[in-house]
Amino acid sequence: MSDSNPKIPIVDLRAQYASIREQVRSAIDRVAESQQFILGPAVAQFEAEMAGFLGCGHAVGVASGSDALLLALMALGVGSGDAVITTPFTFFSTVSSITRLGATPLLVDIDSDSYLLSAEKVEELLSDRGNTTQDYTIDGKTGARIKALLPVHLYGQVCDVGGLASLAEKFHLQIVEDVAQACGARLFIAGKEMFAGTIGNLGCFSFFPSKNLGGFGDGGLIVARTEELAARVKMLRMHGESTKYFHEMTGLNSRLDSLQAAVLSVKLQYLEVWCESRISRAHTYYRIFMDSGLVGNQVLAIPPLPADKSHVFNNYCIRAERRDELKQFLAEAAIQSEIYYPLPLHLQKCFADLGYKQGDFPNAELAADQVLALPLYPELTVAQQQTVVATIAKFYRR
Repeated sequence: MSDSNPKIPIVDLRAQYASIREQVRSAIDRVAESQQFILGPAVAQFEAEMAGFLGCGHAVGVASGSDALLLALMALGVGSGDAVITTPFTFFSTVSSITRLGATPLLVDIDSDSYLLSAEKVEELLSDRGNTTQDYTIDGKTGARIKALLPVHLYGQVCDVGGLASLAEKFHLQIVEDVAQACGARLFIAGKEMFAGTIGNLGCFSFFPSKNLGGFGDGGLIVARTEELAARVKMLRMHGESTKYFHEMTGLNSRLDSLQAAVLSVKLQYLEVWCESRISRAHTYYRIFMDSGLVGNQVLAIPPLPADKSHVFNNYCIRAERRDELKQFLAEAAIQSEIYYPLPLHLQKCFADLGYKQGDFPNAELAADQVLALPLYPELTVAQQQTVVATIAKFYRR
């Protein structure tokens, strides 16, 4: 048996669907009966439900998480001559959304323990290279205006958005949160609990099927702090159209499908329970791993266990010696695992013209060599988790 037909998959969408099958089918039937497939009431309902869940005023459905990032930067007017600070250790669209607009990504290394954009290193870059006036900051090296910060809430855990927000205020920057992997995660800012995505100027969500809140295909959403930004996003997702066939700007065709919105409305009812189940299974992994004697030896690190919901474990990622060999061994035992991500973005061929090189971001490069995502989903059993860890132990005992 191979990784293509695993007995323990990295995520089991069939098991999730079995628990909500009738509700989902009824929701899809309602859209089919209405024959309103583009925007319409199903999308408006889901947007309102997401805004209510997140405790924010404005939520706009779009076609994908990648489009959400692109549209958010477009709404802020990011373009040629601008720069956006982000991480090299993330999914491709985080950085490609910047380059597609003709702007320059200014990459900053991650914290070695969390894999998240380091607020300390962001401050170092801005202090060393930023020429700040009363209204904006210019990158002293490239001459670009640094317009935004784009932190990524990777694997389900929340960045230090509070620290980044202080830097944004000091250096006159906007914040676009990449929440593709952290829907439902939250943290406390000034004593107030806030969801990831609602702290910056704009928050970008993905509903790719494997996410904590996943659809039956591609889908995305943008949370906007102000009504003005939300209105811009709504125009941009409709080719920049203000009223039918009248265009104020050049936008995209990027609308959340009504069928996806209907499915997501059903799933949103279970998101909190599913996130709690993921956290519970992360605790189980922690106990099993600590009992195994692997941690600190061949398994270099396992995820920490925050006391709050600042990590909702979209992915459960360990750091391991001989990672690639371990992944193959697990596949041969019919246990699926994934590498998120095997090559940092500053070393990708298509970004060679940015001028980065091997060694520029050592924490990201080391993580790319060591990180391995293990099966984790709400329906995962303790017995399956024990099998995963036992198989890892067997690999290292050979």
